[in-house]
Amino acid sequence: MEGGRGEAPRQGREGAPDAWPAVNAEVAEGLEGIAVGDEIIVITWLHKAQRDILKTHPRNDETMPLAGVFATRSPDRPNPLGLHRVTVLEIAGKRVKVGPIEAIDGTPVVDIKPVLPQSADA
Repeated sequence: MEGGRGEAPRQGREGAPDAWPAVNAEVAEGLEGIAVGDEIIVITWLHKAQRDILKTHPRNDETMPLAGVFATRSPDRPNPLGLHRVTVLEIAGKRVKVGPIEAIDGTPVVDIKPVLPQSADA
């Protein structure tokens, strides 16, 4: 998770870096069972978001019509949670390297969840 808000890729597949998200020591035991190669969802609090914005031009492209933030992936929204589907690349003690992730330095991690395999019925 690097750089400032303007430098962060809009989506992970658009050149986002790998990162070592910070996990508080008091909950690090909860990482047990995560393995290299697993896909996980890292839920972040987009702490630099503007929480009073309800409409935006998708991808900040002013040639596109305004849309409600709930119809976009904009970080600016009333409750700015970021959902990042990433792959576990490395595990070192109580730390996990993931990538690619479109977040900036200091972005707080709220939760980590496994990506569940799809069933044939889904």
